[in-house]
Amino acid sequence: CFATCFYCHIVGPPPFMSVLSPSEDVRDSKTKQSRGITAPPNMAQKVHTTVQIIVLAALVVVTLARPDYVPPSPVDPPRYDFNYAVKDYNGNDFGHQESRDGYNTEGNYYVQLPDGRLERVNYYVNGDSGFVAQVEYEGEAQYPAYQPSPSYGPSPSYQPEPSYG
Repeated sequence: CFATCFYCHIVGPPPFMSVLSPSEDVRDSKTKQSRGITAPPNMAQKVHTTVQIIVLAALVVVTLARPDYVPPSPVDPPRYDFNYAVKDYNGNDFGHQESRDGYNTEGNYYVQLPDGRLERVNYYVNGDSGFVAQVEYEGEAQYPAYQPSPSYGPSPSYQPEPSYG
């Protein structure tokens, strides 16, 4: 690693990496205390190699963790056309049709209302104009005459169970 080698070359190895040969006197003659650490001659090389491996592994991990750049794919203007209609046994009757080409959208839908009329809506959107709708009704509203709900008879009375004694 360049940083580690540069540091060791300029400043010198840190104290734990100093190598003293076994023949050197490692004790101060007055205090009889140790002046340094005795280490095998290849200890500094092992530590240096270990640091290089750790730095290399860290660089590999950082490189692999970086997401790859993927340029955005070109976006085509939206284009679609759909329609559907529903008429079921409960009397529901409705449908919808819409088409779009870029910023222009137009369509219509219809629904059979409960009062018997058919509501038709035609609409369009041009750019940022929002929906512009035209609403029409077909038929006359029909309101059935009021019919009171059926009345129910009195609730049943229950007799106490017979007791046998």
